[in-house]
Parts: sequence; C-alpha cells; structure tokens
Amino acid sequence: MPVKIRLQRHGRKGYAYYHIVIADSRAPRDGKFIERIGSYNPNTNPATINLKFERALYWMQTGAQPTDTTRNILSAEGVLMKKHLLEGAQKGAFDVTEADKRFATWKAAKESTVVKTKDQLAADKQAAAKLRLAAEAEVNKAKAAEVAKKKADAIAATIEAVVEETPAEEEATEEVAEA
Repeated sequence: MPVKIRLQRHGRKGYAYYHIVIADSRAPRDGKFIERIGSYNPNTNPATINLKFERALYWMQTGAQPTDTTRNILSAEGVLMKKHLLEGAQKGAFDVTEADKRFATWKAAKESTVVKTKDQLAADKQAAAKLRLAAEAEVNKAKAAEVAKKKADAIAATIEAVVEETPAEEEATEEVAEA
C-alpha cells in the first residue's frame, strides 16, 4: 500500500485551509485517511503550520512519500532535516547527541528568522498606518480650510448685503425727516 503525506482541503470557497494527513495514495483527496498529523493555513501572514513533529518524522522514516507542497512544509518545519541527521547517525557519521545538537542550532536559527520576519511585517504595517493617518490629516486640513473659506465668503456676502441695505434705509429715513 503506497502511503502519501498530503493536504486535505477544508474551508470555504476562496478561503481554504488544509489538514496534513497520512493517506493511501489511491484514496480521494478529501476522503479516507490513516492519520491526521497537522494543519496548514495559508491565509495568515506568514502561513500558520501546526504539525505533530514526532508523528511526521515517524511516517517519513517508515517510507511515506510527501507531495510537493507537504515536502516544502515538512522541510520548513525541520522534519526532513531531522530525518537526514538521524540517517547520518545510523550510518555512523556522528552520534545521536551530535545530531540533536545540530538540529537544535538549525531550529534556533530558523525561529530567529521567522521572528525577524514577523517583526518586520508588524513594523511595515505600523509605518503604513502612520502614512495613512498623515495623509488623512492633510485631507482634513484641506477640507477645514475650504469650509472656513466658504464660511468667510458667506459672512462677507451677508455683511455686504447688510451694508447695501443700510444706506437705503438711511436715505428713506432722511426723506421722511425732510418731509
């Protein structure tokens, strides 16, 4: 029975997330599976991956073949690296403690790059928000200046109307006084 490590699609149209499963290669994509070893959500930035590391390593050592996408996921999580190191230890290139030490240093470097990427994304998001806020403040200033100009024009027009009416009233009062 050829066993595959592959993705099983879930979610709604346009917003898919995936379960990482161990399945017979002849089973349908979303059909029967042997074991669920994790999940993958590409909708977040960076993509969220939850993986049962030991079970994935077990199935890789047993001979399960990952699909292209799951191979990339397993590689990013370090399953393929750990498998490679353990095979080296079995062949006698180094011992298991050395393999664990090498894997720990690799994992620490990988996590630091992920944290750095997340921090950079957060900083970019804050910078974009500040730019939007500054642009909105400029637009609001322009609108306030325009409204103030309209109000000043309206007040000036009202004053002109009052000034024009005032001499006519004064003339009318002078005519009445003369008569």
